[in-house]
Amino acid sequence: MIRTDALTLRQLRALAAVARGGSLAAAAGGLGLTPPAIHAQIRALEGILGVALLQRRSDSAGSSPTPEGEMAMEAGRRIEEILRRLAADLEARAQGKTGRVVLGAVSTGKYFAPRLVARLREILPEIEVVLRESNRERVLEGLERQELDLAIMGRPPDGPEIEEDVLGPHPHGLIAAPENPLTRLEEVGAKDLLRHSIISREQGSGTRLLMTRYLDSLADGRGFTLIEMGSNESIKQAAMAGLGVAFLSLHTAMEELRQGRLALVRAPGLPLVRQWRLARARAAPLGPATARIRAEILAMKGDFLPK
Repeated sequence: MIRTDALTLRQLRALAAVARGGSLAAAAGGLGLTPPAIHAQIRALEGILGVALLQRRSDSAGSSPTPEGEMAMEAGRRIEEILRRLAADLEARAQGKTGRVVLGAVSTGKYFAPRLVARLREILPEIEVVLRESNRERVLEGLERQELDLAIMGRPPDGPEIEEDVLGPHPHGLIAAPENPLTRLEEVGAKDLLRHSIISREQGSGTRLLMTRYLDSLADGRGFTLIEMGSNESIKQAAMAGLGVAFLSLHTAMEELRQGRLALVRAPGLPLVRQWRLARARAAPLGPATARIRAEILAMKGDFLPK
């Protein structure tokens, strides 16, 4: 039987340091210890868990975690996050606040999420709301690891792990520079689009997934020339410069469309209207502060979304 009461955070940190640095010497330098001290911590941890946690790399250049080592490191990451939250909650309490809520948002949400956070802080000043923006994959990872209390995103993967509530419509479409000839057509078909490069988000983003499905159905398997960029701002600038046609959340381009710096491309089935959702991990405890922030966001019925 594994005696978890003998396991220490120091041992888990030593294991994580070796995984990061690839060797006992690198881990020792990072933690301000000696290689024998790191070795002793890991040997003690292996003795407690009864499994090997490190293995020599195939090129013999250092060590890497075994599958069991990865499991132990994940447990360590979760413990570290719990301790970070404890420190943040204690600091918030010392400052007269009654809680702290970490709100994640996919990259597209940055066009309205800061205003939402400002509004929440005005309504509930006693609760500290922290905003963290990232791409879809990292937001889902943050929910899974319980690093995020809530997250604003598109539809999460099907499954029982995530609880979701609809916030409001999220339109997507094709946009281009006003002088692009496609913007003057009543309806643009696949042949028209094939003559132009499509500027898209990176693999793993929700917008890229939606764009791929749409273009595949429109072009019936014919390939498009893609220009991949890592941010909505870069994509908009590229479209305005005439590099191609961009597929984006229209919430990211409202100002440019109003000002005439970008124009819609009218293609079949556009705009694609999806829904913004508020997601949380079912396994995560719903504390009082998170419950209040969640209820307040849902009560707004999406009136914070761009119109």
